[in-house]
Amino acid sequence: MYFGFISIVVTLVMLGFLVLIHEFGHFVVAKSFGVRVEQFAIGFGKRLFGYRRGDTDYRVNLLPFGGYVKMSGENPMEGSTGDPAEFMSHPRWQRLLIAIAGPTMNILLAVAIMTGVFMVAHPHEGTPTVARVQANSPAAKAGIEAGDRIVRIGSRQNPTWEQVEAQVGLSPDQALQLEVQRGNEVLVKTLVPVPGGKDGSGQVGFDIEPGTYVISAQANMPAARAGVRDGDEIVAVGGAPLRASHDLVERLQEAHGGAVALQLNRDGHLINLEVTPVQESGGKYVIGVQVGAIERLPFGKALAASVGWNKEYSGLIFQLVGKLIQHRASIKQMAGPIGIGEAAGRAAFEGWLQLLIVTAMISLNLGILNLFPIPIMDGGVMLLLAIEALMRHDISLRVKERIYQAAFVFLVLFAAIVIYNDVVKIVPGS
Repeated sequence: MYFGFISIVVTLVMLGFLVLIHEFGHFVVAKSFGVRVEQFAIGFGKRLFGYRRGDTDYRVNLLPFGGYVKMSGENPMEGSTGDPAEFMSHPRWQRLLIAIAGPTMNILLAVAIMTGVFMVAHPHEGTPTVARVQANSPAAKAGIEAGDRIVRIGSRQNPTWEQVEAQVGLSPDQALQLEVQRGNEVLVKTLVPVPGGKDGSGQVGFDIEPGTYVISAQANMPAARAGVRDGDEIVAVGGAPLRASHDLVERLQEAHGGAVALQLNRDGHLINLEVTPVQESGGKYVIGVQVGAIERLPFGKALAASVGWNKEYSGLIFQLVGKLIQHRASIKQMAGPIGIGEAAGRAAFEGWLQLLIVTAMISLNLGILNLFPIPIMDGGVMLLLAIEALMRHDISLRVKERIYQAAFVFLVLFAAIVIYNDVVKIVPGS
């Protein structure tokens, strides 16, 4: 119940903020071109409170789901009076810039957030190493062994561990070629990930070792209470050196709830702590840390890394959409508001860094998906404007009305499918 409440609150605040940033982009560019903005609203439905300044009613509405900007004459179905302050009275290039401003703000926000994150914790770009291989898994059948260093996956040379995980997840039931370095040899292996989990993403049965640095220590959990901090490197558990994050999980289970000695490297100083794990509802013992390989970057390098991260993640979005169209991926891999809420709530419990990363991912998704050429969405407006520019005259209102009706039905059906899948994923035994 508590997790559900936190998830709802975090999701409402996060989505409200992201939509507000999106609409602020439309608002600023529209105002700069002299378009009359009648409403700048947070939420939908009945007006609760606000104030009017000039032509604009700045308001907070009853339903706290996102928001909108209402411009005079923006709905082509209402016709145009010829007022120069109306949206439709402005040149197409100005309307195009107004449409693209919202998604642009979301993309810029994602870049800004990840720049800040990477200044605190950036994954090391070392070659991903296989920590262990599950018996009878696709990786085991392909001959992958613990200690193999992955130097190529698909067409990507020298991938990061995140890129390996992403490519595996997007390739269920599809042959995936890898090159691994084993000693002085480079071996070519072919994997066929199997669909796994409730979203049907690809799984191959190997664990990649990103490192043993603490990315986030959850508040009010044993590790944080014992003094473990974000950025600490766990070098030993129970007196034995720790070489893989998965070894930590195993040693916590072996302790059966008893106190465990941790040795940490904090800024070059060794620190010894004692932590008593707690048992989750599923029976697993945890201490509340997320570990990996991290480093702090100066602003310039963090900005460059953020641009690269956003470019990489944008490519994954397009890759997923492409595979959905080709029926090579499951729509279950897309999340709706319930899935977003679950991810946001989980991130909130894992720490502020993880919450920021999830916020950046959702902001980037919002920006990219709004650029898709679907009428009603910003990308659809841009597409119709481009077509009209090529035709050198406006599309008839009757045709536009049919286009918008078809797009509305498509979006409603798509939303219903995604929300249904969200529900199925969280219902026990589904």
